[in-house]
Amino acid sequence: MITKFDSLYAGHVDLDNVGYGGTPINDRRYSNEHLATALDKAQSMAVLMDGLGYNCFWMAEHHFQREGTECIPNVLMMALHLTHVTQNLKIGCGFNIAPMWHPLRLAEDYAMADILSGGRVVFGLGRGYHTREVETFGSPLLDQAANRELFEEQADIIFKAFNEEQFSHKGKHYTLPPEVPYRGYTLKELTLVPRPLRLPVECWQPIQGGSARAMEFMAKHGIQGMVGGGSAEGGAMHNVVLGWQQAHAKLGKQIELGERLCFGFHFYMADSKEDGIRRAGKYYEENMKMFGELRLVRAMTEEQIEIMRDPKRAPHAKLPGIRDAVNAGGFLTGSADEIIAHLKALEAKYPALDRVSVSLSVGVPKSEALEQLERFAKEVMPAFKGSKVRVPELAK
Repeated sequence: MITKFDSLYAGHVDLDNVGYGGTPINDRRYSNEHLATALDKAQSMAVLMDGLGYNCFWMAEHHFQREGTECIPNVLMMALHLTHVTQNLKIGCGFNIAPMWHPLRLAEDYAMADILSGGRVVFGLGRGYHTREVETFGSPLLDQAANRELFEEQADIIFKAFNEEQFSHKGKHYTLPPEVPYRGYTLKELTLVPRPLRLPVECWQPIQGGSARAMEFMAKHGIQGMVGGGSAEGGAMHNVVLGWQQAHAKLGKQIELGERLCFGFHFYMADSKEDGIRRAGKYYEENMKMFGELRLVRAMTEEQIEIMRDPKRAPHAKLPGIRDAVNAGGFLTGSADEIIAHLKALEAKYPALDRVSVSLSVGVPKSEALEQLERFAKEVMPAFKGSKVRVPELAK
């Protein structure tokens, strides 16, 4: 049953003129001072969530986002800071993009965060989806096969470094350590210093396409999966859940439906479903303007993407709308009772599901985001056994 509630914040600043009729995504420019407000926004959300009994606050690693949509380049550094201003909330890396790191530097940095935070920083890995980011750091993304090959070798190295007191690796991209002279001997193995104190490391990865190869790789390393939310329009898909179960079974691991998964949704609390659709529609559209351009909304055609760039044509064109997303179950809106009913139905269908992430679309301003997170905690979370709502003075 669902007992843990998380939320993901990818780092968008407060945006102006949002929606299909608003400023095109590629035309957005903000000052450095405004871009930096994403860090204060993250802190305000984390402090509030800590007082309301949320389980984990996830942030996403992104770079060069002058449009103001994803503005936190180092989630490990930010996560460690947030553990200093909160007491109980876990802070998740959703996700560290391995192709933009040397795998041993990423392993070292996480190990330090694990130790210094007392285990409150949660590890996460991803392959990336912005060419501007991944290719700029010298790794492939346009070549998806090369990107996956690199990522898988990096993940193998990271888990060796976490789990083995002494390790070595020889692959296509890395030979670790290089066989060089050192203090009178030839170097043959390495030890990560320090290693995480909590083993095995809890690690999460997004499940987007749901390929058997990807899920079997995750199962091999014990990586848990996040389905839906962000760019995965439509929310949790039943065939992905079945494929996840089958991937574990191939390795001799029997899991129940929903086990080792987190279902992610965009959400907006309102007086009714119609009220939510009316109030949140422009934010949903801003989200589509960002992710559609990246070809991460599978149902969108090239013609629709081209129309979406024109604020005069876009509001009147046949483009993905919030009502469709609500009907498909990927966007939760309406009254507390309506949202509770939706989540209770998920509990019944996936009995081993114990975690849900509810996140706000790109463009929701700070004040509204805080109001939404507080309302969800007070009106929805108490309906689920095991979740607790704490409201200290700092969260009122």
